[in-house]
Amino acid sequence: MFNKILIANRGEIACRVIATCRRLGIATVAVYSDADRNARHVRLADEAIHIGAAPAAESYLRAEVILDAARRSGAQAIHPGYGFLSENAGFARACDAAGIVFIGPPASAIDAMGDKSSAKALMQTANVPLTPGYHGERQEPEFLRAQADAIGYPVLIKASAGGGGKGMRKVEASADFEAALASCQREAQASFGNAHVLVEKYVERPRHIEIQVFGDSHGNVVYLFERDCSVQRRHQKVLEEAPAPGMTAERRAAMGKAATDAARAVGYVGAGTVEFIAGPDGDFYFMEMNTRLQVEHPVTELITGTDLVEWQLRVAAGQPLPKAQEQLQIHGHAIEARLYAEDADRSFLPSTGTLRHLHLPQPSANVRVDAGVEQGDAITPYYDPMITKLIVWDVDRASALQRMQQALGQCQVVGVTTNAAFLRRLVLTDSFRNANLDTALIDREREALDIHHVAASDNDWALAAVLAVTNDTPHDNDASPWAIADSWRLTGPAARLVTLEHLEQRKQLQVRDSVNGWHVQAGDASISVTGKADSTGYALQLSERLQRGNAIREGNTLYVFGNEQQRFNIHDPVAEADNNNDHGGSLLAPMPGRVVTLLVQPGSTVSRGTPLLVMEAMKMEHTLQAPGDGTVHGFRAKAGDQVADGAVLVDFEAG
Repeated sequence: MFNKILIANRGEIACRVIATCRRLGIATVAVYSDADRNARHVRLADEAIHIGAAPAAESYLRAEVILDAARRSGAQAIHPGYGFLSENAGFARACDAAGIVFIGPPASAIDAMGDKSSAKALMQTANVPLTPGYHGERQEPEFLRAQADAIGYPVLIKASAGGGGKGMRKVEASADFEAALASCQREAQASFGNAHVLVEKYVERPRHIEIQVFGDSHGNVVYLFERDCSVQRRHQKVLEEAPAPGMTAERRAAMGKAATDAARAVGYVGAGTVEFIAGPDGDFYFMEMNTRLQVEHPVTELITGTDLVEWQLRVAAGQPLPKAQEQLQIHGHAIEARLYAEDADRSFLPSTGTLRHLHLPQPSANVRVDAGVEQGDAITPYYDPMITKLIVWDVDRASALQRMQQALGQCQVVGVTTNAAFLRRLVLTDSFRNANLDTALIDREREALDIHHVAASDNDWALAAVLAVTNDTPHDNDASPWAIADSWRLTGPAARLVTLEHLEQRKQLQVRDSVNGWHVQAGDASISVTGKADSTGYALQLSERLQRGNAIREGNTLYVFGNEQQRFNIHDPVAEADNNNDHGGSLLAPMPGRVVTLLVQPGSTVSRGTPLLVMEAMKMEHTLQAPGDGTVHGFRAKAGDQVADGAVLVDFEAG
């Protein structure tokens, strides 16, 4: 076994690898960019080496710098994690040439599976079922469109290189093909340096089921069962679970055989995942193979009782697989949710900032928290905005689902916007609870997932008003009555007016102190609130319902954590007057990024939702849309410009 390894990655996966190495007594070397100088993985590792500037191309993708760091540190092997250089065959070869073990498959296997077109041809010779489509070399738009027309719509355009949902577009009609192709190729080129695509028949109501495989250098290959990753947004996984609901023993065996046949066809060694599209009729088709550890590997670990990172280390050190196929069994059910810094109510735009408050569920035998950050860390625009992965396990799916609902309710984040509330609504949808799974689940449940359909109740407004008032009261040791910022007056307590905004609603509420608490007037509703609310949390009785939690105020934003997670803006007329500026009729950049293309001409009259421009940030393209009907008078940036968060991009006049 190795004495020291270097981890050529960052964030959650680097922390995950460090945890296993620490348990096995293996020393770890972290690498870090300027942006990650004080990151959690740097704090956890035994030593750390600086490798460059914040952009990944100037740090985590610099193979020669990482190899030099490994040499200088005396590391015997490099674990690439996932993303960055994990599926880079050139890097695997460079490690081999330098006498450093690459903890991953042989470069030849990465090459064979790294290009989706070549991989499809190889799988055909191995008798692995394939989706109908065009996987050839010709890339002229007219030719590809003709292939799509012949296949029949809908089709899926996919980047040949890479993965992670990038460079993929579903096309419903021939007229939409060329625009979708251009966008797909741009994203593929930016993410993988390769614009080559393939075109496949889009399987209606497909499930995305993947098989975890593992091979060693002694010729052994096993599969550690399946994961259902059907719940996706823009081809990126949101929830994953194992085993797949409704999977029969016969279908599992058939998919396992196809996956191990695929691995044997390329002489696979190490951890890999063979991904399949499964139709409602029970047929399944090879989609691609990821020649690395997957983000969702913990659900497999929890149902099989294995540590896949330990398996990677042992296999890379030349040891045989720890278990044979007949020794592997499924125990219980596991579900994983990815907590991201992103705004689900603004088309899932990434959110950046400092984690001023971060509270996650307490790890236990049933709850696992794989976090890459801690309170005080920053989510930057340079990398994937994942905060943590929540993984739950229980004896069956219903029990695991209940665990996940509880775990998501315990997530508290202030400083960035997260998808926590969205995830909680998602696991409560009828489709997910009843395991009615396919890749269109989120679209199908759009109404249930729309936060605007989750209106705040009178009790919610009253609770927020009381918490806004109590958050205004200083908690110091000054006993002077003049230091108490309450509403006391000689003739009795005055009513304090609090104006709150939630989603698109604004309400003015009166809060008056009472003997046991507060009396809140919200329009026609009169609500008595009793109990305790201070800096340690609240326990308040509203309309015969006791609510517990805590509230955190950041500026004029009040975060209420409890039975529901809600965010209220506290209206401050003085501050609003000071902040009034000339940008009322403009569209601002929602994040730092690069303008890719402008989609309309200045002077155009557009309707609400019309795409106006495309930005690239965090390795994904994001389309900015018209906020309402109006006129685009002009653009303040051109294609290729790098813009800051909040920069004026479009001069827009409503009406």
